[in-house]
Amino acid sequence: MKKIIYQIFSLLALCLIVTALLPACKKDAKDKGAPVITNIRSYVASPNDTVLKSAVANGQYVVITGENLRYATRISFNGVDATFNTALFASNSAVVQIPAMEYSKLDTTKLYTVDYVTTSGSTTFSFKLGPAAPKVTGVSNLYANPGDSVYVFGTDFFFVKRFSYRGTTIQSFKLNPLGTSIGFIMPATTSNDIISVSTKSGDVNFKIVATPIIASVSNENANPGDSVYVYGTYLKNIQTLNYAGTAITSFKSAANGSSVGFILPTLTHSGPVSITTSFGSTSTIYNVNDTETGSISNWDSNFNWQYWGAGKQTQGDSHFAGNSSTYMAMDISGLSQGDGMPWTTNIPMNGAQWVPAANIADSVSHWAFKFETNIPRAWNGTTVNIVTGVGGFIARWEPWQKTATTTAPYTTKGWVTVTIPLTSFRKSDPTLGEGKGDSIAKIADLTGPSGNTSCILYVHNYGTAAGSFYGAFDNLRVVRIK
Repeated sequence: MKKIIYQIFSLLALCLIVTALLPACKKDAKDKGAPVITNIRSYVASPNDTVLKSAVANGQYVVITGENLRYATRISFNGVDATFNTALFASNSAVVQIPAMEYSKLDTTKLYTVDYVTTSGSTTFSFKLGPAAPKVTGVSNLYANPGDSVYVFGTDFFFVKRFSYRGTTIQSFKLNPLGTSIGFIMPATTSNDIISVSTKSGDVNFKIVATPIIASVSNENANPGDSVYVYGTYLKNIQTLNYAGTAITSFKSAANGSSVGFILPTLTHSGPVSITTSFGSTSTIYNVNDTETGSISNWDSNFNWQYWGAGKQTQGDSHFAGNSSTYMAMDISGLSQGDGMPWTTNIPMNGAQWVPAANIADSVSHWAFKFETNIPRAWNGTTVNIVTGVGGFIARWEPWQKTATTTAPYTTKGWVTVTIPLTSFRKSDPTLGEGKGDSIAKIADLTGPSGNTSCILYVHNYGTAAGSFYGAFDNLRVVRIK
C-alpha cells in the first residue's frame, strides 16, 4: 500500500515539475528570435516614461523596449559599447546606461544608431543621441586683422556643418577635441555682428555685444598738449571720438581695446567724452574740462580751503608741472606710527553742496568724490583719508595697497584724476580700524538731508614705521558717475 502511495506521489510531483517548466520553455523559445527594438523610453516612473526621439549623452539610464531583448551580448550607442546588467532585462525591455562618448573620435557611420546583439541575432535602431546644441561664449580677438588666427569659444562644437563669422562663411576651420573652440583665419571682410554655427545637434546665432565702455579718464582737467588716456573696454575700431565738445581726429587705441590715447587740443568749453565704434556708442554722464560742476574746492574759481590747514598753496612748482592753476601740496616726512591727526597733516574745506538736494535719494553708487593729484615721489605706507563733517565717515585712498598682504610704491606721471565712489566712505570699526567698517547706506548718511557737508583731506600713518607723503591736490568735487 505504501509503495502504491509513493508511486502516486512521485507521479504527481513529476507532473508539477513539468507543468512549472512549460512556461519557461515557452519563454525561452520566444526569446530565441532576433531582437526587435520598437522604442527607447525615459527610465522614470509612469506616466513620465515617455518615448525618446533624441537625447543628449550624459550618462543617463534609458529603457530599450521591443522583443527578444533578454539575452543581449553587446549593446552600443553611436558605436560605443555600453556596460549592462542582464538582471535588469526582460524579454520585452532592457535597462541600459548610455556610455560616455568622445564625439571627436566617433565613427560617424555609426552616428545616431543603437546596435543590439543577442545570442539569437542583432538589430540596428535609429536614435538621435549626441551632444547638445552648440553655444558661443566669446571670441579670442574681436579686433583681429585679416589673416590673423582667431578662435570662437563655446560648447558642443561637434559635427559642425556650417560656420560663419560676422556674416562671412568660413570654409576652412579647426575644431578642438573637446568641442570648446573653432579656430580659423580672419577673413578680409565682414558685414555684421553675428557668429553662426550649425551642427548635427542644432544651430546657434550669437550676436557680438561689444559696445564701448568708458571706465575713467587719466586727467579730466589736463592742459592743452598733454597726453590724455580714456580707459575702458572695447575702445577699438573707433569711428568718432569727441572730448568736451571737440572732435579728436588723431588717437591710438591699445591692442586689446582697453584704452585710447591722444594729445589734448585747446578746448573751448566743458562736455562729456563720447566714443563711437563699429559696435556702438557710449558717453560719460559727467563732463571733462570742468572744475565747476559739483565743486567742493579749488583755489582759483571756488576758494573753499580753510586757512588753518597744513597744505601749502602752490603754483608752477616744477615738481608738479602740468597744472597752470593754483593747487595745494603737502610735503610730509617722519610721520610717526599712528600719527596723522587732521590738524597736523591736512587740507580742510568748508561746507559745500556735494549732491543736489533733488538727488539725495539717488543710489550711493551713482556718485563719486573726484580730484586731480600729482605724486612725483614713491609713496608707500601712509594713507590719504577723506573724512566728512556729517557722521565722520572716512574714505581711505591707498593705491599702493595691491592686495591684503602686498604693496608696491605708487607714483603718477604728472597730474591724474582720482575717482572715489561714495560707496568707499565707511564707518570706523573698533577692530578693523578707521574707515574699515560698514559702507554708507544712503547719501544722506554722508551729507545730511541737504546734501551739503564739509570735509578734511589728511594723511595718516597706520603703519609700524615712520612714513612720508609728497603730493599735490586740486579740483576736489563730487559728481554723478552713473
